Amino acid sequence: MSQALRAGLSRLDTTTRITLAVLALASGVYTYLGVRDLLEGEGLPVFFAAVVYSVAVSVGIYAFWSYLLFFLPHVRSWRDRRTLTLALILGSAMIVAMSSWLNAAALAGGAALEQHLATTAEEYQHRLDAAHSNALAAQGLLPDIELASSRFRRLAEEEEAGGALTGTSGSGTVVQLLRQMAADLESLAGEVRASRDLVDRLYEEGGENLSAMRTIVSASGPVEERSNAFGEEAVALAGVIASLQQTSIAPAVKRAADDLAATFVAPAAGGGTADLAARQSEVVERVQDAVEAQAQALSAAAQQILDREPVQPLRFTALSAPEAVVRYARDFLPSWAGAISIDLLPAVMILILAGVQSAIRREEGEELEEHSMTAGELMRAMRLYHRMRDEEREIEAGIPEGAGPAPLASDDRDHPLHVTRLSDAGPRRSSPGSD
Repeated sequence: MSQALRAGLSRLDTTTRITLAVLALASGVYTYLGVRDLLEGEGLPVFFAAVVYSVAVSVGIYAFWSYLLFFLPHVRSWRDRRTLTLALILGSAMIVAMSSWLNAAALAGGAALEQHLATTAEEYQHRLDAAHSNALAAQGLLPDIELASSRFRRLAEEEEAGGALTGTSGSGTVVQLLRQMAADLESLAGEVRASRDLVDRLYEEGGENLSAMRTIVSASGPVEERSNAFGEEAVALAGVIASLQQTSIAPAVKRAADDLAATFVAPAAGGGTADLAARQSEVVERVQDAVEAQAQALSAAAQQILDREPVQPLRFTALSAPEAVVRYARDFLPSWAGAISIDLLPAVMILILAGVQSAIRREEGEELEEHSMTAGELMRAMRLYHRMRDEEREIEAGIPEGAGPAPLASDDRDHPLHVTRLSDAGPRRSSPGSD
């Protein structure tokens, strides 16, 4: 089996070198495409810079894996193997750092940029909805304001018609106070209703910007050009979101509610009799308590709206293809796997060669050199042996140098490595038909 394995290694040597060269070339090409997107500018300097970097990557990858393929499978001691394995791990990490992520950018850079645009559009949608929700939150106070206003107006009408509060009908101090409170609350309700129209208009404008952004994401054409148009729409939408936050009527409602209680001035009783004046003063105090309670309720509700976390402004940042691939790496795991596999596939070849060499050593033992000697090397060793023996006999016999070889001793003729020369084998037998 060891001979078959050795023959296979010999036949696959060229295939291994070609495979390494092709993988290094492929990695260099994709590295060029990736690094080209990182370099700013146009023209020959940028082109040559990208080419030089990609060529350096290709040469480095080819040399690195060639060294390991040549040395690692043949190393026997665990200490040396551990050292080369650490070198393999370190070199693989360096290859991923200088090449694999650029390969991934070349494979999935456009898709990653579109992913960035789509993700940003969704984030703007969330920000717009949050700002719209905060702006509309004050609209929830409108029913309470309208209810309080109608209650004060109804009391004023009942007091004027039949003296429901003081027991004396007519338009007096209490009726005027109730109507004033109803008018103030109705004015506040009008401001809240007016803000609804502005909020709806801004939200509709933001929706148009979002629709344009989604159209840009799904459109065809170069992603870089679409990214510029996307950025313009994003800037406009950011302005709409900021306007929505400033349009909230909640601060105005809180100020109005606080002023309603703080600036309340109880009018003097205007009744013609002392009894009527006393009853009017009592009703005014009750109205004052009701106004303060209503003002506190509105102020607390408005404060809850103001305590909401404000929408943080979002700034669109254009990314290059490599940056987008790194940021959204989880969404492009197949592309990353392919990019890394191009660079690290020779590691599998090293493992295969290491396994084959281990199998050969188990079959042949540790002295591999004896089993790998060729016939030519064996004949050369025999010639060197006879030359050494001739020189030894010359030295022992005192034959001068250049006098020719001494005759072989009888023990040399019987030596297992002795080769009989034709001149020493006696007369050659003639073949049939010769002279």
